[in-house]
Amino acid sequence: MTPLNLRELLSDWEARGLLYKVKKEVNAKYELGAVVKTKKGEQPFLFEKVKGYNVPMVAGLGGSRTLMADSIGADESELIPRMIHALVRPIPTNLVSHGPVHENVVMGPFDLDDFFPVPTFHAEDCGPYYVSGVLVVKDPEGEKRYTSIRRMGFIGGNRTNITITSPELGRQFAQCEERGEALEVAVMFGVIPAIVLTSQFSTHLYHADKLDAAGGLLGQALDVVPCKTVDLEVLAEAEIVMEGKIIPHERDDEGTFAELGGTYGGNMPQPIVEMSAITYRNNPISQTILPASSEEKLPMCLVREMVLLSTVRQTVPNIKAVHVTLAAAARLHAIIQIDKKSDADAKQAALAAFASDKDLKHVVVVNEDVDIFDPEDVEWAIATRCQADQDIFIVPGAKGSPLESSHNLRGTSAKMGIDATYPLSEKEAYRRAYIPVDKINLEDYLQDFDSDGRETR
Repeated sequence: MTPLNLRELLSDWEARGLLYKVKKEVNAKYELGAVVKTKKGEQPFLFEKVKGYNVPMVAGLGGSRTLMADSIGADESELIPRMIHALVRPIPTNLVSHGPVHENVVMGPFDLDDFFPVPTFHAEDCGPYYVSGVLVVKDPEGEKRYTSIRRMGFIGGNRTNITITSPELGRQFAQCEERGEALEVAVMFGVIPAIVLTSQFSTHLYHADKLDAAGGLLGQALDVVPCKTVDLEVLAEAEIVMEGKIIPHERDDEGTFAELGGTYGGNMPQPIVEMSAITYRNNPISQTILPASSEEKLPMCLVREMVLLSTVRQTVPNIKAVHVTLAAAARLHAIIQIDKKSDADAKQAALAAFASDKDLKHVVVVNEDVDIFDPEDVEWAIATRCQADQDIFIVPGAKGSPLESSHNLRGTSAKMGIDATYPLSEKEAYRRAYIPVDKINLEDYLQDFDSDGRETR
């Protein structure tokens, strides 16, 4: 059975030796993040003792393709198809009157910092931040729930600021401000990777209820409960939920924060959230994500791969697979694998990719025999199958990503497409050397044998 809540998932991973349990006390300021960074955010950690708190904290849950797939009961190769299926066939949530997340209910006034750790990660961060909370809002008609992850800087008391980068959420809050109304929100912590992954589905493209999409991804309905102070539903088995409202016509100067691309950003006036209630399970487990780590980047990569595969396939049907790389801010670089049918396919695929995603900066197109997830193999294809004067094209003055420093300096980005495929007429000249042995178990060759050929260890 696929785990539907954090406790089931952690128990499963611990039983299989996939969970790092840290018993030593760690400081939420810098130290906790430094420990997570040793594994790049690709491995799950459970910190049992966080200085100043009696609440454990998890991090690194969704930073590995293998573990992300494992968490939804799928093979790694099934991730993108399962995500597409979840959008096409979501499973509606099941509304229940009570759930574990309401085992403890605290109404304001309160100080958020008294309850759960709020980490500070990087040297020039202006203060502690919530960076893993899954924000829940309803559309203006109140029919669909949208989820997203928004960083929230702790201001003090029951207040945080909130960074809104989603065009849809930005428009919705702007409409509330025009009417002088607050926007109701709930923020969930202690959720499984599927919830984080579907929160990255584009509201603008799909207008899907993302909690229903998470049910589709998991293959079963998720239980939700009504919030106590706002008209929203949250996961019944979330570990922690904060309820509140984004206040109209108030802003907080956020200060600097380490962005997705690995440089500092922020330092802009941001809206303010005023929390009205905190609810949580008995013995709750708090949750965070190390900024700019694999755990933050991978869900974005997977969602962009889903969009890229679907859109490029409309122009080049023989596309086989795509990969958006983690290193390039989970959005700037893509590798596209095609079953080349004409010599124009590679450049057409790159052009289609740029048209589908303004953030893409460099696209490499390779043949089927190249492993798009192996940087060395991709580099080999560029080195041996690409001639710059014929196989590279540049589109100047295009839109780019605000997370990319050189784009911000100029206000535009250049796009570069690299055709690292071989000419169809010369296929034989580009065939790769291989050894005709299927599999080798190295341990079979490292045993000691006596003179009679018997294994001695």
